Amino acid sequence: MSQADDIFKAIEADPQNQEFTQQGIQPLYHVEPQAKILIISQAPSRKAQASMTFWDDPSGDRLRDWLGVSRDTFYHSGKLGVVPLDFYYPGKGKSGDLPPRKGFAEKWHQPVLSLMPEVELTLLIGQYAQKYYLQKRRQKTLTATVQAYQAYLPTYFPLVHPSPLNYGWLKKNPWFEAQVLPVLQQRVHQLLQ
Repeated sequence: MSQADDIFKAIEADPQNQEFTQQGIQPLYHVEPQAKILIISQAPSRKAQASMTFWDDPSGDRLRDWLGVSRDTFYHSGKLGVVPLDFYYPGKGKSGDLPPRKGFAEKWHQPVLSLMPEVELTLLIGQYAQKYYLQKRRQKTLTATVQAYQAYLPTYFPLVHPSPLNYGWLKKNPWFEAQVLPVLQQRVHQLLQ
């Protein structure tokens, strides 16, 4: 059994995840040993968890568009890893999905990330990922953090979540698609060569 298999089994066996494991729900993340780009977000959507395919929803379609990659490249290039802050769908809240569970990333990110030593760029999608990884370096708002993306390069690239719930944000902030996405696409293209 490989180190990756050992970690996967340990995540399933963790008492914190017992409710999911008993229902036959597996943790959803994606390790590529040669990954150059790592995607960190909140948690899988209900649809992604049901299909056991990360970013298999309208948010994923928009994310691939933002990155300038095809579905085939996204899933089969061998250059993209996906590690949400929680590997299980957390449930529905009043205005969107519930936040990732506390303590999950602290426990499982380091072992999983150690399996991808060649990552050069980490996309921090949404406020939870930015808060966890940027900590005091982030700006006062998500908008300000995304606007200041150059301050976090070359390691991190903060993004708003591509959820349909954020269409209003995109309309209010046209600079994102005009100025930020071309830089993101250029960097992604370089790393996927």
